[in-house]
This record gives sequence, structure tokens and C-alpha cells, in this order.
Amino acid sequence: MKYTFVSGASGGIGKAFCFYYAARGDNLYITGRSDEKLSALKEKIIEQNPSVTVLYYACDLTKEAERNGMVSDMKEKGVAINRICNVAGVDIQKPFEDYTDEKVLFQIRVNVEATIDLTHKLLKLRDGETEIITISSMSGASPMPYFALYSASKAMLTNFFTSLHYELKDKGVKVTTVLPGGVYTRPDVCEDIKGQGVWGKLSAKSPEFVARKSAKAVRKNKTTYVPGFFNKFLKGLMKIAPNKVVLSFIANRWKKQTKDAF
Repeated sequence: MKYTFVSGASGGIGKAFCFYYAARGDNLYITGRSDEKLSALKEKIIEQNPSVTVLYYACDLTKEAERNGMVSDMKEKGVAINRICNVAGVDIQKPFEDYTDEKVLFQIRVNVEATIDLTHKLLKLRDGETEIITISSMSGASPMPYFALYSASKAMLTNFFTSLHYELKDKGVKVTTVLPGGVYTRPDVCEDIKGQGVWGKLSAKSPEFVARKSAKAVRKNKTTYVPGFFNKFLKGLMKIAPNKVVLSFIANRWKKQTKDAF
């Protein structure tokens, strides 16, 4: 049986992807850190889409052994993959010197290591034409002082999956990297967006908007997709503006607030 895989399924964007594809009749294999949250999410999905099969596996993506355990579970259950939604991510915002050693590795392992490792493993389970959607970020479109590690990790995802797009385009695999601006998800994120004033309001989109538009973009096999006209404008502006000006603006803006990961 074919399944859509969603990492970070219990978060805002991950949930939006789950409900979007379930409404289309697609079976789901979902993961997150909390067994309780995944179980509750499964119940809600099936309540709205009773014909859909939902499997879940609670997994700490920073641990290779748990990732391997999840893939083994898929093989045991005969899961074939026809879509990968790489959503899980960690957004820490603070001066790099203020990180703990653990948080440095935590962010890299979730955003980069786990995403690329799982994509590599799940491609081996694909059955027929396959889609890969990876949530990167507008924060990866430019280096970002005070958001440096997050920005760098998202830039790596954009570069990697853009390359993969061209490697796999003649092999029945569509690969699209999505660069959202702000997304109304957790309460702290919504407060951050509010604190950014008109810039935040123009940039931010709902999780449902991001999921729906991302699904449309990958069907068209777009290499990258930026949700929202204002974010497209900002990305273009960053390309033509002097790098020193862009980085100074970002540094002055982001040094005023900090945010740690859960």
C-alpha cells in the first residue's frame, strides 16, 4: 500500500499537510516526537476521512537508531512511499555564542541530518512516481546574523534538494523545496510575527495555505516555491541589494529578540 510520509506531523505545517492529503484520499505514515500527539492526530484525521489509513511512529529524529527503527517498522508493515513531506525543523534564534553545545547539535541533526538521511532511506521504499516536498525557509535565502545556524541549515536544505531535483527529474521523482516566510503555527511564532509589525503581517501565511500551495508546486515539479507575493518580492530584493546592506539590516532587526527551541 502506498503512503504519504510526513515528518513533524504534529506541528502546524505538518498537520496541514496531513489533512490536505488525507482529504484527497491518500494514506499517511506520520512521525513526531510525541506518541500521544500522534495518536490524537490520527483519530482526528480518520474522523474526517474514514477511508484513509493512518500509521504513526513516535521518533526522536536526532537519534539515528530511532530513525532506523522507524524505517524498519515501515518495511515490516509493507509501506511503500509515493510522497515525502519533510516538515520537521527546529528554529532557534539567538547569538551563536549563547547556544549550548547540545542545542548546536540538536538543530543540525533535526534540520539537516535527519531530513537528508530519511529522504535517502525512503527513496529506497518508493513505488512508482514519487513527490518530495521539503520545507526550507526564507531565512535560508540569505545569511542571517542572530539566526545564523538556522539560516545556514535551511540554505543547505535548499541547495541539496535543488540538486536532487535535477538528479531525479528523469526517474519519476518530483522534488520541490519550499521557502515560507512567517507561518502562523505555535503561539510563540504568532507573537514573533505580530512583533514584526507590517513586515510580519505581509510575509506570514497560514499552514493550510503553505501546504496547499506546496502540493500544487510539486505537482508542477517546480524546483523551489516561495509562498506569497511579498516573500517573492523580498527574495528578489535580497538578490539585488548589496550584501552588506542586507546583513546589517537583518542584524539590527534580529538582535532584539531571542527564541529557543522546545
